Amino acid sequence: MKKLVILFTFILAATTFAAHAHIGDDNRNYIDSLKQKLQLTTNDTLKGAIYTQIATEYLKFDKQPNRNLKAYYQTEAIHYTLLALHNYSYYEDTTGIRSSFDDLARVYVAQKKYSEAKWFTLQSNKISRQKKDIANIVSSLVRLSAIKMELKEYKMAMRDLNEALKWSTVNKMPALEAVVQQNYAYLYNRLKDYEKGDIAEKRASEIAAQLQRDDELKAVTITFDNSPVKDTKPAATKKKKANIVVKKSSKAVSAKKLASL
Repeated sequence: MKKLVILFTFILAATTFAAHAHIGDDNRNYIDSLKQKLQLTTNDTLKGAIYTQIATEYLKFDKQPNRNLKAYYQTEAIHYTLLALHNYSYYEDTTGIRSSFDDLARVYVAQKKYSEAKWFTLQSNKISRQKKDIANIVSSLVRLSAIKMELKEYKMAMRDLNEALKWSTVNKMPALEAVVQQNYAYLYNRLKDYEKGDIAEKRASEIAAQLQRDDELKAVTITFDNSPVKDTKPAATKKKKANIVVKKSSKAVSAKKLASL
């Protein structure tokens, strides 16, 4: 019995390794094709996007099967993101610059280099404010608060969440408000204020449940026979033509169901 268990364990490990190897090969082949595309691209204005595509593949470092490969992917992600950042900066592409800042912060958080992650997230937040991009202002504030929690800058983290909550509620963004409330719960629990943590968690769950109910209502349309039909597109408005049956009266004429909003 013991030998059988060992055999099953060995087979499972082998199949898991083979699956990872297959996924890894596909990923590396795609990266190689992107690098070849980069070499063939002579228009500098197009290179930033290709650098970002390559970096995006290396940002899948969490899916790598071992520590060394994960570290290699992180290093390459930083390298190609910096190349993209240089290109975007030259052409003053602020959207590309912000995306690069976010990607760099993500890698540095994974490496637990929180000071670097904080700096890049602040730059991303600054661009979002300049663009008056409310959704990304809130998102970057939430990420900042999470980084500051790791740095034990709890008061500053609370300040960021307070501002994020204000932006999300004033602009009626319940999905983002739910994320803010969830991060309040994390912060309060770190501060061992479990009562407030539970309140924030409950509020986040309530908002999420309401959003789910709203989505379900949007997915349902009412037909003339009062039966719910999900994922039905509204029928195009056309002039109604009369269906007249003369010789084939014995056959039933099926009525078309007209979906109404």
